Amino acid sequence: MSTDSTSLKLKKEIEEAADFLPLLGTDYIELYVGNAKQSALYYQAAWGFQPLAFSGLETGNKQSASYVLVQDKIRLVLTSPLKEGGPINRHIDKHGDGVKVVALWVDDARKSYQETVKRGARSYMEPKSIEDENGEVVLSGIHTYGETVHVFVERKNYHGAFMPGFKPWNPAYQPEGTGLKYIDHMVGNVGWNEMGKWCEFYAHVMGFAQLVSFDDKDISTDYTALMSKVMSNGNGRIKFPINEPAEGKKKSQIEEYIEFYNGAGVQHVALATDNIIETVKKLQQRGVEFLKVPSTYYDTVLDRVGQIDEDLEPLKELGILIDRDDEGYLLQLFTKPVLDRPTMFFEIIQRKGAKSFGKGNFKALFEAIEREQKLRGTL
Repeated sequence: MSTDSTSLKLKKEIEEAADFLPLLGTDYIELYVGNAKQSALYYQAAWGFQPLAFSGLETGNKQSASYVLVQDKIRLVLTSPLKEGGPINRHIDKHGDGVKVVALWVDDARKSYQETVKRGARSYMEPKSIEDENGEVVLSGIHTYGETVHVFVERKNYHGAFMPGFKPWNPAYQPEGTGLKYIDHMVGNVGWNEMGKWCEFYAHVMGFAQLVSFDDKDISTDYTALMSKVMSNGNGRIKFPINEPAEGKKKSQIEEYIEFYNGAGVQHVALATDNIIETVKKLQQRGVEFLKVPSTYYDTVLDRVGQIDEDLEPLKELGILIDRDDEGYLLQLFTKPVLDRPTMFFEIIQRKGAKSFGKGNFKALFEAIEREQKLRGTL
């Protein structure tokens, strides 16, 4: 996947963003998992990801095995340790399976590192160049909330499958995709009173601007509450909502996440589609489980959001939620946690002009989450 510096001419969408890096998009998300081979099969079979590249014993990597999967512009890297001890084992022991690396595609990884570290970012990886017969990739990295890190990836001089150290992975099993296009946003859960600190980190260290904020009046039910702010880079390709708990009568989903993840981390990844009805149908048929809102949600939803292009009945049948802002409307649906610990889940989203995040659905959504919490005994 090669690019050139003309990529930098992306239109600036968020004028308030300093955008001094700048970022071209999400390069990949890396999860540390207990069994990468089996996790890869899950994301292929259930989610329609295609095999792309592999690193492990066969490529000379004696420390870990990594499987790279792709669907349109989304790249997942699933990594497991091959020996006891070490940082990957410690991460899995503490957090369970979870997102370790949110890798950001840049035109200049050295400059991205210098710009962020001089503004106070803690170094994770000093700039390094890795090469093979397909060219060069430059990597650098910084720490963010919890044990999550951002790796800056410069690949304009690389033409291989993924990056040096990986070989193409071409197994017989190559399932059909489910219509997922790109990462719309990634949500981070942080501890009590930490949201402001991390929003300031993204503003000062990375040049992001705040798109929108929600307080406990916007995001609350009879039992639980949370606060959220959405940070975006200048071209709008990278959006990071940051959530923190707020006082409620019972344990919120954020508190449950932090308890089981043992700290801050990536709560969910929102994946965009151009046809949410077809995508959700395919995912359900392959075993992906979604949260359900009561059917009464659909009795008044069109009074709230107005006319939409889709028939309401298939949306109701699949449990897809609808919301509108000044720019248009969106359709969204959330999976149940995809791991044994009630931590990470996915959102499927289709935007029909809307730039927002479904504020009108929060109450119905969080009541659905509370019903699941009650079943788990963690509410």
